[in-house]
Amino acid sequence: MLVTGDNSLQLFLGWEGVGLASYLLIHFWFTRLQADKAATKAMPVNRVGDFGLAPGISGRFTLFQTVDFSTIFARASAPRNSWISCNMRLNAITLICILLLIGAVGKSAQIGSHTWSPDAMEGPTPVSALIHAATMVTAGVFMIARCSPLFEYPPTALIVITSAGATTSFLAATTGILQNDLKRVIAYSTCSQLGYMIFACGISNYSVSVFHLMNHAFFKALLFLSAGSVIHAMSDEQDMRKMGGLASSFPFTYAMMLMGSLSLIGFPFLTGFYSKDVILELAYTKYTISGNLAFWLGIPTNSFGRDILRCHDAPIPMAIPLILLALGSLFVGYLAKV
Repeated sequence: MLVTGDNSLQLFLGWEGVGLASYLLIHFWFTRLQADKAATKAMPVNRVGDFGLAPGISGRFTLFQTVDFSTIFARASAPRNSWISCNMRLNAITLICILLLIGAVGKSAQIGSHTWSPDAMEGPTPVSALIHAATMVTAGVFMIARCSPLFEYPPTALIVITSAGATTSFLAATTGILQNDLKRVIAYSTCSQLGYMIFACGISNYSVSVFHLMNHAFFKALLFLSAGSVIHAMSDEQDMRKMGGLASSFPFTYAMMLMGSLSLIGFPFLTGFYSKDVILELAYTKYTISGNLAFWLGIPTNSFGRDILRCHDAPIPMAIPLILLALGSLFVGYLAKV
């Protein structure tokens, strides 16, 4: 419903459904105190984002007299000079876009509302892979891309989007380097990559942002499931300081984790390379300052592969999804680019 809905109400219902399902999945081990706290934290933080999304949808209906996306986009140029006076004079479309951005920031764990994302690692590892690779956290990026014709009118909104994405990308990557928990490192790398996608939207490269979203789903799910294999072998131990020297004994899972890590850092000719390279290329072409910023934002990501490349060989039921995701991490970016 979130992806296929052709109006704002369907998108909002799908949006809330994703949030509710994520809450229940994080709360899977409901007898664990930390899992209970993480789920209880994720729900109100996402509701804060909804306080922006819901008024943004209401504002679009008030301004355009419809919730249908195609009609809104067709009429978007007409009220671009409409103003709202409420102690201060605000451009109507700019205000609506900022409210929609607040919703995306809450859902996609951007700066200011990112704290729920690492805590959500208390859930099972497949749940972490689902939430942080392909579903919940990417909903905000998808929503911005879905409403891209509206975001193109107010330049102020694009500046705010670019700033939010750039700040999140740098701070999340830097914070991830300092973590000792294996899954929290990958969670912070997810926040960083989402910031990269938001940044791409801010420089009007929405299709490239969705391209990176798709590529990211493959190599991040691979990393999470490989991490789950490590945790399973270490009797549920997630502290990386207690791991090491396992690569020579378990070459298969080591290779899977290595492949996911290299794709994450944008190693040439792997999936992550193609989308990241396009973002950098277009950023340099369009905005020199943004291009330099995007390049340096990717530097801390290189450190994510440092300590997490210590895994163990997975049994066949675990190995099959790892192989499929590894193939995606190798070829999807190239095939999609072609």
